[in-house]
Amino acid sequence: MFWLKKIISQLFMPIPMVLLLIALAYLVMRNRRSSKALLVIAAALLIILSSSWGSNWLLAPLEDQYSVNNQPMGKGCLVMVLGSGHDENANLPAVQQLSHTALARLTEGVRQLSLGKSCKLVVSGWSGGLSSRSHADMMFDAAVELGVSAQSIIKFPLPKDTIEEAQFMEWEVADAPFRLVTSASHMPRAMAIFSNAKLNAIAAPTDFAQRASYWWRFDAQSLLNSQRAIHEYMGLLWFKLKHEKNEKEGPRS
Repeated sequence: MFWLKKIISQLFMPIPMVLLLIALAYLVMRNRRSSKALLVIAAALLIILSSSWGSNWLLAPLEDQYSVNNQPMGKGCLVMVLGSGHDENANLPAVQQLSHTALARLTEGVRQLSLGKSCKLVVSGWSGGLSSRSHADMMFDAAVELGVSAQSIIKFPLPKDTIEEAQFMEWEVADAPFRLVTSASHMPRAMAIFSNAKLNAIAAPTDFAQRASYWWRFDAQSLLNSQRAIHEYMGLLWFKLKHEKNEKEGPRS
């Protein structure tokens, strides 16, 4: 189910979607009207999704829900940083092996630690199937490189997605409050998942992707930001459908 979900969601990402429309246009080439319509749709999607105004329009409803959290925390606080990704390279320090998103999340997690006293940092994530080390291990090493005490870090090296991360956190803290650090665009889905698990998560978003730019400028970064937003909308829809299905089925005996 995990890999099926990943494969299906990829079909709705900008580049695969545009390529699929072009392929369909080729298949129905004999019907010129349909072929032209598909090509126009593909071109329009590419223009909108690769523009800053298009990507910002998609990101705003996600990123604007939660603000940067600067509230101080008490003694013995807990900060959880959700996993992202890394590229393993033994010749580089751990912080340089993290993806841009993972580094942004970890940096904010370390900043959140400074808002409290004697706080614990939770890092999570599996290997992704391509790495010999789990993402949690890489985040652990990177956090230590950034000055966090190894004794202050808790690792969850098995979760594959946000739902599994919430399950592990439930086993660790039950209903105790904690700061939840993730990308601003991912925060609405993460908070919905953690709330559904009856966890007392307090949002601490980072990695805001909206940016000001000229309306006529089209670039790969905007396309990537649009992909990020579409990925989150797909995730929210999938979680909503799964949640509604579970409610209809009721608890298993």
